[in-house]
Amino acid sequence: MAGTVHTEAYKAVLGALIEARSAAGLSQAALADKLGKPASFVGKYELGERRLDIVELMVVLDAMGVTFDQFWNAANARLPEHL
Repeated sequence: MAGTVHTEAYKAVLGALIEARSAAGLSQAALADKLGKPASFVGKYELGERRLDIVELMVVLDAMGVTFDQFWNAANARLPEHL
């Protein structure tokens, strides 16, 4: 599906990812440091300028101390009724 990064569903998933980082008490810079990446790495995927593949998502969640199930439940609750 082309252009999914600009959909309400994708924005909802990004919102859940940002909320998870914030709930973990991590700034973008602190999370990037834990990941061994530049701060722009976190900023770009949170703004939707860069997509995370599933393996990268799992690494990010692990660095935040969040399980995939916890994240997906939060993200799923934010999703619009009709994708």
